[in-house]
This record gives sequence, structure tokens and C-alpha cells, in this order.
Amino acid sequence: MVNKSTSGKVDVSVAEDLADLTFNLLVNCQEREHRLARQYGLTPTEFCCLRYFSKGEVKSNKDIATTMLLSPSRLTRILDGLTEKGFAYREINPKDRRNMVVFLTKQGNELVEDLNIAYIKIHEEILEDIAVRDHKPLIRGMEHLLSALEQWIAKT
Repeated sequence: MVNKSTSGKVDVSVAEDLADLTFNLLVNCQEREHRLARQYGLTPTEFCCLRYFSKGEVKSNKDIATTMLLSPSRLTRILDGLTEKGFAYREINPKDRRNMVVFLTKQGNELVEDLNIAYIKIHEEILEDIAVRDHKPLIRGMEHLLSALEQWIAKT
């Protein structure tokens, strides 16, 4: 249900509330990720990069850079750090020698698994401060917000 004013447009105060909430959610989510990254000896960008991998998954450097909105040189520095820490390695893509393919090492795959478990645990702890009856409506509301955001991005 869209909350519209009498003129048929979205109520500006609701848009202001949403703007404030999404900004504060972003700031707090970044803090949560920074803390988790530090816990595992990662930089925040290394943490984010690893979050894009599923166990055993292989990605191209181009796909990672595009997804993370990074320049190729910035991604190279991130991958250098993950390689130095023993979590990833790169090989030239045999199908396109201009690009690299990024693999996680055994240690990297184990770390991704640990990160995913820790990430879910954090969200369990967050949900403990919200009444159980509000969990499903919260998820539905966030799904609607995500869908609307994706639609907005696709239109612009």
C-alpha cells in the first residue's frame, strides 16, 4: 500500500523518513561489516569482496569490479591483499587472456563459510531485540523496499 497525500503524490514526510532510515541503516550496516572484517583480520573491502563468493565459486575480476563498483586498479589491490593472506589466487582467463579468473583457496572457502555463519549470527542477535511477531512483517517490508529500489535503479 502506497502512502499518498491527497494530491496523489507520495507524502514528502514519508519520503524524508525513508531517506533518514536508509541512510542510518547504511551507516550501521557498514559499521557491522567493519567490525566483522576486523575480527577476521580483513579490510572492509576484502570482507565485501569475499561476501560475493559462494563456496567453490570462481569469478572473473571484471565481474567482481563491476559488482563492487570498483576500478580495476582498486580491485587489484584488494585481490593482492586476499592473495597475500592466502585466501585467493588469480589465473589468466584461458577464454579471454585480457582478464583474470579469481579462485578462493581452501582457506578462503573456509573463511567465506565462517563469515557467512558469523553474518547470520549477527542478524540473529539483531532480531532478538525485535518482537518475534514483527520478524516476518519486517522481512516483507524490506523485500518490498529492495524490490522498489531495484526497480528504481533499472529505470534510471
